[in-house]
Amino acid sequence: MRLYAASSPQFVEDTVQNQIAEKLKLAFFDHYRHDPAPSEVASWRNSLRAVKDLVQHAHLLDHGIILEYQLPLSSRRLDCLFCGRDARKLDRSVIVELKQWERCEEAEGEHEVVTRLGGGQREVLHPSVQVGQYAMYLQDTHTAFYEGTDAIDLSACTYLHNYYLQPDDPLLALPFTHK
Repeated sequence: MRLYAASSPQFVEDTVQNQIAEKLKLAFFDHYRHDPAPSEVASWRNSLRAVKDLVQHAHLLDHGIILEYQLPLSSRRLDCLFCGRDARKLDRSVIVELKQWERCEEAEGEHEVVTRLGGGQREVLHPSVQVGQYAMYLQDTHTAFYEGTDAIDLSACTYLHNYYLQPDDPLLALPFTHK
């Protein structure tokens, strides 16, 4: 299940026309039979404008984009999945986990950082660990990513579009460099 799928030019147009959050909101209601939280709609509006800027800057105008893709047999949803072909004409997909964080701090947990969420400081999964788990799950459960010689190559990354990187930032700490 996904709330939105389109070509990258259509995504750019929907975002420029300020329709992307509304389209997601309507699809969310159609699927879940209740409205998404206002904070989620605001998050879509803010984060997807930043993604639109990236799409335009990187000239990704011949790709597909899926937003809010629910992982099979799970309640977890991917923020964004780009699909397309690379320079060698091989099928590729990239999961992009979006965060509106401005900064984070070290946490006691092995895979966590502390950031401001919901009005307070919270210990949360490091975004590269989170998106890495999504990629592993999708590779394990969706045949397009593991079956046959033409399996789609899947990568994952995070985009913290409000983040201000500090020297010795815990976000870039050694335990997270290979996630």
